[in-house]
Amino acid sequence: MNWPALLILLIIFFTVGGNILVILAVSLERKLQNATNFFLRSLAVADMLVGILVMPASLISILYDYAWPLPRSLCPMWIFLDVLFSTASIMHLCAISLDRYIGIRSPIKYSQTNTSFLAITKIGAVWTISVVLSLPIPIIGLQDEQKVFVNGSCVLNEPRFILIGSFVAFFIPLVIMVVCYYLTLRVLQQHVAIFLRDHKMHKPPDSSSQPSVSSSSLLKHDSSSAVRPNRPRDENLRGGPVTGSHNYTGQRSQGHRGMAQALKNERRASKVLGVVFFLFLIMWCPFFITNVLIAVCRGECDNHLLAKLMNVFVWVGYVSSGVNPLVYTLFNRTYRHAFSRYLHCSYQGEPMKPQFKTACQVYAVTPALVLARKTGTDSNGNGLTGRDTADQGLRTEDDVAKGSIDSCPTPTDYTSSV
Repeated sequence: MNWPALLILLIIFFTVGGNILVILAVSLERKLQNATNFFLRSLAVADMLVGILVMPASLISILYDYAWPLPRSLCPMWIFLDVLFSTASIMHLCAISLDRYIGIRSPIKYSQTNTSFLAITKIGAVWTISVVLSLPIPIIGLQDEQKVFVNGSCVLNEPRFILIGSFVAFFIPLVIMVVCYYLTLRVLQQHVAIFLRDHKMHKPPDSSSQPSVSSSSLLKHDSSSAVRPNRPRDENLRGGPVTGSHNYTGQRSQGHRGMAQALKNERRASKVLGVVFFLFLIMWCPFFITNVLIAVCRGECDNHLLAKLMNVFVWVGYVSSGVNPLVYTLFNRTYRHAFSRYLHCSYQGEPMKPQFKTACQVYAVTPALVLARKTGTDSNGNGLTGRDTADQGLRTEDDVAKGSIDSCPTPTDYTSSV
């Protein structure tokens, strides 16, 4: 029994099957149909194609002791697909990180311009860049077979392309991805601070007698207290007409709970994406570092050892194509429930409850911008001073009183970005 081959077959099976489930979930579940998940669906397509087109050929090569048993003209095409899909993966993660940062940094402007067509255009741009960066490989390989064959093995053998391609297609996007993710966390923390400051400024008069709570427990309390569906906005609704102050207070309370849940959802979404980014980083970095070493120190390093390391590291990278569905299953309830239904051959998405129309919903954190504006901060986080602050505060106070229910989704209807 060839146990390594059996293990690789299991990896291929779970990679293809898991990513098919992700594609189905984003396509059928309305709760998952947002910009970030559209990127994740496209990423799942790339990972699925790795399992269908790249891994089987690599397995055949391993069974023939790393000699290429297929027609020689297919070798450069196989390397092209291998590089294309790995490049597409890092480009998708880079685009997700950049898009989320823009959406959280300038949500009002983002919500005005972000459409399904624009999201599809961004995804198309990611694939176009990936194809352009990978296209020289079949051209080089078909012109000179020595550039793609080393001792009978199908391996790219063009040092300059390896160096340039590794930096352009991996290291530079990786730096952009990490920086944008860090900046996103910083902006999110600023929204949390604004939310907590507003909560303290608008406490009920008798709240001073209540014990103080931490930031995390406050968000948890506010979001959990809002999960009672169809609760009357004010108890006076049953007993008679509601006064203007009571109506204002009820709307403020509802909007406050919606923003608490929105911030909590965004934190959870950032955590999931952080795990995805981290796993991709640790699984592909060894391959690209070793690849650069082979290109730099040709003849001066132990090429035999580096070749063995490459054979291991490339499969570590391939495994990253199959771990994302596992991450979504562990950390996201909507994905988990969807996968469970699909495995039981039930493909009808869960019906969504009636949702409040929201002008401030971009990502889960967007409702916090109502608070940001109310506390004298514009959509880009820039402070306002003097009369502008007072006018802005009065204007947005009225806006919140009139439309906080409409502008911030209720926690029972809201789903995190990932």
